[in-house]
Parts: sequence; C-alpha cells; structure tokens
Amino acid sequence: MEADAAASVARPVPSDPAARAAWDVAATVTDPEVPVLTIEDLGVLRSVAVDDDGAVHVELTPTYSGCPAMDAMRDDVVLALTHAGYDEVDVRMVLAPAWTTDWMSEAGKDKLRKYGIQAPSGNAPVRDAGPIRLQLAVKCPRCDSLNTRELARFGSTSCKALYECRDCLEPFDYFKVL
Repeated sequence: MEADAAASVARPVPSDPAARAAWDVAATVTDPEVPVLTIEDLGVLRSVAVDDDGAVHVELTPTYSGCPAMDAMRDDVVLALTHAGYDEVDVRMVLAPAWTTDWMSEAGKDKLRKYGIQAPSGNAPVRDAGPIRLQLAVKCPRCDSLNTRELARFGSTSCKALYECRDCLEPFDYFKVL
C-alpha cells in the first residue's frame, strides 16, 4: 500500500448518524499505555457499524500484533458503549491492513510531543523493492534540538525507542515509524 493510499484510510469515520454516534463514544477511549491519546488519535479505531436492532460492531487494529494494550482497549470500548446505553457491543481485532503510524492524527502527534514522546516523523516505509529510507535525526520534544541519540531500540513499550537529547540531557521516548 502506498503512503497516499494509507493516508486515505486513516479516518474511516462513518457517515451513518447512528454509527457516527457510536463512533464518537468509542473515540473517547484512551490508550492505556499513553493516556493522552485516544484510540481515534492513534488510528486504532478502524470502523463502527450499528445493526438495525441496535447492536454495535467495532473493529480495532493493533499497533503491532501481540500489543498487550489491545485487551484493555477492547474492554474499555465495550464499557464506554454500554455505559452510553448500547446493549449489545461486539469488538473485533482486525490485523489487515496492518496498522501504520501514517494513521495517527496530527492532533495525536501533537499530544505525544506535549506529553514528552517524540511523534513519528515521515511516512511508514513502503515494503516493496527499492531504496530504504533512513532516519537521520529525531527531534527532542522538550527543546527541539536535533542533537539526539538512540539509547535503546525498545523503550517503555515495543512501539517506542529510548532517546537522549545531547543538548538538554533529557531522555525521551520516540514513537517509531511503522
């Protein structure tokens, strides 16, 4: 999938009023690992549909397969929707297409930076043959310096790397481009 195609599926908000109302409730659920982000900010919330009998069907795509936060997200979506008055809620995990950082909203990336985690920069690499893009520098979310270095490929979670700013000397997480 090319970057333009990935970006075009980033915000699959339903146009049906009933589904949109359920989407708005599900979209309030936060990521248990990064509580400043909603599942909508992350692009993990993929679809919401409401049957004629009022049953809500939600699809979530994990940031990576085996993400331990997905069970909590699923439970939180069910809780939010049942608390909002929906009697029957079904939440499914959908692995294809695979989640990409291209699906994160700009508002979500801004929330990450303000929280002290550098948001992913650039688009997810296309997995076809050809040149591989290399990240030259990661900007510090505190002082905006590019004088940073990777300390560990895996940070507080598998989707983040641990970096250090050589100017302000602060460590920070970097949300990897996937």
